[in-house]
Amino acid sequence: MPLTGTDPRAVTLARKKALCHHYADVLRSAHSAIVATTVRYEDSYQEVLLATSEGSLIEQCWTDMEMRFSATARQDETVQTGRETVGSRQAYEDVLGLEERIQAAGKRAAESLTLPPVKGGIYTVVIDPILSGLFVHEAFGHLSEADMIYENPDLLETMTLGRRFGPKNLQIFDGAAPVGHRGSYFYDDEGTPATTTQLITDGVLTARLHSRETAGRLDETPTGNARCLNYHYSPLVRMSNTWIERGDTPVADLFSGIENGIYARNWLGGETNGELFTFSAGEAWMIRRGQLAEPVKEVTLSGNVFSTLANIEAIGDDFYWDESGGCGKGGQSGLAVGCGGPSLRIKDVVIGGDSV
Repeated sequence: MPLTGTDPRAVTLARKKALCHHYADVLRSAHSAIVATTVRYEDSYQEVLLATSEGSLIEQCWTDMEMRFSATARQDETVQTGRETVGSRQAYEDVLGLEERIQAAGKRAAESLTLPPVKGGIYTVVIDPILSGLFVHEAFGHLSEADMIYENPDLLETMTLGRRFGPKNLQIFDGAAPVGHRGSYFYDDEGTPATTTQLITDGVLTARLHSRETAGRLDETPTGNARCLNYHYSPLVRMSNTWIERGDTPVADLFSGIENGIYARNWLGGETNGELFTFSAGEAWMIRRGQLAEPVKEVTLSGNVFSTLANIEAIGDDFYWDESGGCGKGGQSGLAVGCGGPSLRIKDVVIGGDSV
């Protein structure tokens, strides 16, 4: 996989360590309420040689980088955390010049100490592209992995090809063929060439993600999604780069007509359990009478993935690739993936907060 700039292997450990100390100073300088910071840098170089009994001999290699930042702020007994993550497979320069983003994470932690909580309930929400990417990966992408489908008869019935899941302008893809992303490669770990698979077309389920085994079991075509962390593990069906295609609604218009809603952006974490999901947003604002209003403490968004897809009311004309993801499945954690999407407007989302 080609680099577009400096190979991190050419950068000394001392320079990488100095960069971490510099970013830690930037985090601490964001606000006097910050009591702890964490900066983590990691890079790796991997060469994969695949030889099969069918006569294939494939060699491919890539360089991967990731940085994670967190700042913890405290006021009396109240503690808040701000986070930021950056990843790249293109150039060491991609982890430089991040001061503004990192300082913003520290400020978010400090400012959240005094923000009011939101009243828990059901809201129309607008989520930013980072949360859209997290949602399509965690909530929908894993359900598209065919090994999970054929092993679960109920899920196989739910994930029937041709079933409508969302509005007619909803398009969802996964593929390693697009170059330059952390989930990109030329061949998967069974030697199948990388592809781009359209999972949802005009709101209808049209494909699934496959290894050679699952494709054979379901009489479908391998999609090049058999991946493993390294040679210690067997390949599993895994996402690569997963995204929702941008729509045609101007972002400002996504708020129009919402009398009492929530705008959520960035992420703190999340989990899924089958078709149920819960995500925490790093920043949130109330929407009142179609306009952004006061900021509130970070919120949790939860629901059923299929109901949520059906409740998408509008798809923004913006788009952002989040290259910071590390996916876990079957004891193989930290597999590099990419995810992306536009801003979305979704009705009837359950928001966690104060009960009164």
